[in-house]
Amino acid sequence: MQFRMKTHQLNQDQIENLLNTVQTGTLATIRPDGTPYVTPIHFVFFDDQLYFHGLPLGQKIENIKNNSAVSFAAYTMEKLLLDPAENPCDTNTQYQSVLIQGDASLITDLEVKRLILSKIIQKYTPHLADKPLPEGMVKGTAVLQVSCREITGKYYE
Repeated sequence: MQFRMKTHQLNQDQIENLLNTVQTGTLATIRPDGTPYVTPIHFVFFDDQLYFHGLPLGQKIENIKNNSAVSFAAYTMEKLLLDPAENPCDTNTQYQSVLIQGDASLITDLEVKRLILSKIIQKYTPHLADKPLPEGMVKGTAVLQVSCREITGKYYE
């Protein structure tokens, strides 16, 4: 374990706060040829699981169908911490980050999809949270769950 993971770990509340407030994260999947594929996503963290949505077709979905292993990162960068002596090699960053390792799967249950889509709407467009979701949109939208095997968070200030 790297030194900062030992000395600068986020606790569970801090991890959940970051995941509930950060607007975007990055999802890494594995292409059929074994190379990584990274995609920025909108997401929600709910019941200790990561969820995201998108079009039902595309590289990300195909990768997950072939290999469910994924990695996810979300972070905030507050500011640069400049060295008072102006040594560029001693510049640091004040940040918080969360990394998730897990397995992604498509959700097929329409009620679960509706619930997760509602959670996404609450996070990103809360002023529209009371609007009904059209049945066709619920059916036609891919909703995926990442069963989290490992969640870690760290910070520096």
